[in-house]
Amino acid sequence: MTSTPPPRRGRGRRPLDQVRADVLQACAQILMAHGITGFTVEKVIAASGVSSATIYKHWPSRGALALDGFRHAVGEQLAFEDTGDVRADLIRSVTAFVRLATSRPAGPIFGQLIGAAQTDTELAAQFQHHYFGPRRREVFELLDAAKERRQIPADADIGLLVDLIWGACYMRLLLPNLTDQLTEEFAIEVVDRVLSGVLDEAG
Repeated sequence: MTSTPPPRRGRGRRPLDQVRADVLQACAQILMAHGITGFTVEKVIAASGVSSATIYKHWPSRGALALDGFRHAVGEQLAFEDTGDVRADLIRSVTAFVRLATSRPAGPIFGQLIGAAQTDTELAAQFQHHYFGPRRREVFELLDAAKERRQIPADADIGLLVDLIWGACYMRLLLPNLTDQLTEEFAIEVVDRVLSGVLDEAG
C-alpha cells in the first residue's frame, strides 16, 4: 500500500498575504509540536513551500519567526478590554495571561521564547515591538482611564503597578520551582493587594 504524496503547489507566485499565512501556519504547527529547541527555519520552509530568501526578507531571525508563529497560534487570548471597572479589567487580563502561561504546550514555549530573547537581539526587538510594548501601552491606557474615573489616585505610579502585578506572574512562570504556583487565585490576590496598597497609600 503506497501513501498519497502531498499536493504540489502551483508554480504561480502566491500573493504576499497568502505566503505570510502559509508561513505562520507552518510556524505555529512546528513550534507547538516541537518547542523552540525543535523549531528550525528549514522545517518551516519545507512545510510552507516558501523560499529561504522570502523567509529572511520578512523575519530577521529564527527567534523572530518563532515568536510570530506563537502569536499566530494563541490568537487574541490576551486582548485587553476597558469596561470601566479597573479591578475587574485587571483581573480579566491577568487571569487570561495565567491561563495561557499554564496551558500546554503554549506556556512552556512562551517561557522558552522569553529565555531565547536574552541572547537573540532580533527576537528581543520583536518581543518589544509586537508583544511587550503594545501590551504595556494598553494597560497604561486602562490605568490612565481609571485615574480619570478616580478609581485610583491621580499620582499613582502606573509603571510600578504594572511591574508589581505582571512581574509577580512572570516570576512564577519563569522559575521552574514556582510554575505550579502560578494560578488564577494567585493572580487575583496580586491585583487586589496592589490596588489596596495604592488606595491605602492615598488614604
